[in-house]
Amino acid sequence: MSGDARPAVVLLSGGMDSATVLYWARAEEFAPIALSVRYGQRHGAELQAARWLARETGCELVEMELDLARFGASALTDPGIAVPEGPDDGIPVTYVPARNTVFLSIALALAEARGIHDICIGVNAIDYSGYPDCRGEFIAAFEKMANLATRDGVEGRPFRIHTPLIDWSKAEIIRAGVQLGVDYSMTVSCYRADSEGRACGGCEACRLRREGFEAAEVEDPTCYQGE
Repeated sequence: MSGDARPAVVLLSGGMDSATVLYWARAEEFAPIALSVRYGQRHGAELQAARWLARETGCELVEMELDLARFGASALTDPGIAVPEGPDDGIPVTYVPARNTVFLSIALALAEARGIHDICIGVNAIDYSGYPDCRGEFIAAFEKMANLATRDGVEGRPFRIHTPLIDWSKAEIIRAGVQLGVDYSMTVSCYRADSEGRACGGCEACRLRREGFEAAEVEDPTCYQGE
């Protein structure tokens, strides 16, 4: 990365997609500032993964804490709602209401406060669980809103939301990440990971991840519970 690299806020959950975007941003000559959000999710293993990724790439990590669990309505924040073993019909119960809208809003606030105009997020609309806030239409609408609702936007310093993975399959994401040097063994995608970050192997996130490695013909480095 060159010394005149342009800064960018990168939303970093600790999962494989956000890790790939972090490494992509570095390869694109951005100077990433990682933003990780504890929002009341079932486990903290992915946040530990985010910390490791930030250290490994030498980038600043900004950690925020919200309590979306107070609202419930998602299997990822409400322990009374079971995480399904397979795909649901329609939008699954693992959807967290407005999560990416909230996350991007925080990233936008951080970016404007620091004079940064690039935000990167690892949303994907191909091999994904059907979340409405992972679609290109949503990202385009948010970017338009960001440039209407901020001082920098209305004064001619526009924001851009980068979604390099949005049209990639999981296999394409994995192949690109391997080329970029991502250590996927240190990422956590599982909705029900244990305290050591080991994946359950049965949830939708695990299924998509496992199938992605198979399709990419890359050995799956994920540590599964019971193995």
